[in-house]
Order: sequence, then structure tokens, then C-alpha cells
Amino acid sequence: MLNENIQEAVNKQINEEMYSAYLYLAMAAYFDGLGKKGFAAWMKAQAGEEMEHAMKFYHFLAEQEATIKLLEIKQPEISLSSNLEAFEAALEHEKFITGKIQELNELNKPENHEDFQKVIDWFIEEQEEEEESVGKVVSQLKEVGDDEDKLSALEEELGKRKFSWD
Repeated sequence: MLNENIQEAVNKQINEEMYSAYLYLAMAAYFDGLGKKGFAAWMKAQAGEEMEHAMKFYHFLAEQEATIKLLEIKQPEISLSSNLEAFEAALEHEKFITGKIQELNELNKPENHEDFQKVIDWFIEEQEEEEESVGKVVSQLKEVGDDEDKLSALEEELGKRKFSWD
């Protein structure tokens, strides 16, 4: 049985993951508005992954017969002015989420809930991948700079990323 503190923290994390999906959709809308379909596609795929993360926590609570509380999702407040700024904001957000996962890990230490630890361990690894992935795009954008041909090639490459909504 999950204690109340862990249940509350996991419900909050579901909300963080849903907010993350909203944030990435807002970034996708920014890129769609600029006609940058490749960057928009990358952000939409990222939003899909964040929804998947929320559901992973949701299913964990359901399997534990814990109380699931869907909290209000706040509207993303972003003001972007460049490709680089958007991806830097995404990287900062991923670092924030990594911190939240680390907080869950610390919360579980005194409880040592084995099933919860498995979920946390998966997310720790996933967040390493997330930060690496977004960090790579940030580096590529810095390298490309204002070179339109290279920027178009990068956008085309990023546009190949897809998320399966199965």
C-alpha cells in the first residue's frame, strides 16, 4: 500500500507530466505559426511522450489501488523568439522534471516501496535520455547558427521524429 505522501507526490507528478505535454504543444504551435513544420513535429512527438509519462504514473497508482487525483493543468506561459530559445527552454524544462523525479526518489527512500522504485528508476533513465536528446538539438542549433541551408536540413531531420499514439 502506498502511503499518502507518495500518492500525493505521484498525483502531482502526473500533473507535471501533463503540463509538460501542454508546454511542448505550445512550442509546437509556435513553430507551426512560423511554418517550421519539422520543429513543430519534433515538439508534438515530445508532447506525446510526456502524455505517455503521465499515463505511466497514472497506471502505477491504479495498479496500487491508490487514489488518483487529476489536478488542474496550468496554461504554459512562454514567449519565444527563436528556434534556439525554444529548445533551450525545453532543455531547462527537462532539467526541472529531472529534479522532480529525483524528489520522488528521495521520498521513496524511507518507504523503500519496491514497485514504486522500479517506476522511479525507469524515469531516472528516461530523464537522462530526454536531457541528452534536447541538449543535442541545442548544440546543433548553436552550430548551425543563421545558415539557412543547414537550418533547413536540421529541421527536416528533426521532422522525422514521430510518436505513435497506439
